[in-house]
Amino acid sequence: MRWLPALSLLIAAPASAAQLLFAGGQWAALDRGGTCEAASRSLRIAQKGKVQARAGFAFDANGPRHGQFFAELSRVPRAGSTVILTVGTQPFLLASNGQWAWSRDPAQESAIIAAVRSAGGMRVDSRDASGRRFVDRYLLDGAPTAIDAAAARCAGKMQRR
Repeated sequence: MRWLPALSLLIAAPASAAQLLFAGGQWAALDRGGTCEAASRSLRIAQKGKVQARAGFAFDANGPRHGQFFAELSRVPRAGSTVILTVGTQPFLLASNGQWAWSRDPAQESAIIAAVRSAGGMRVDSRDASGRRFVDRYLLDGAPTAIDAAAARCAGKMQRR
């Protein structure tokens, strides 16, 4: 039942909007039509009525994203605050707007994916409107396979049903 957290990502989407490609560990790969993603929810489950933090990698079948890291944060960062992704011990400064953060460029995306392949966990850190630090933590078991499945589907190397 370790795949249940990953499967919850699919439940959040309308049935016609996503096809499950892979679910394993804490990660799932989804085909959403023109885009594919490998995603996971944070270890901390959101309270009722709050946003569930999630993170992943997005791929476009015919667009500019080929492994863009994204994170929906558990809280909105304070204006001007940095958002830092740390994979294992390697930090990455993310771009952000509101409750979302993402990788800055293709070189950073490649470095993040490489780090994910050899680390056991990652976290996203920032400060909220009152200046309190918050951290969204993720396990990476299943992440490499989910990333590969999403990338392959959007590159046309896996059959669509």
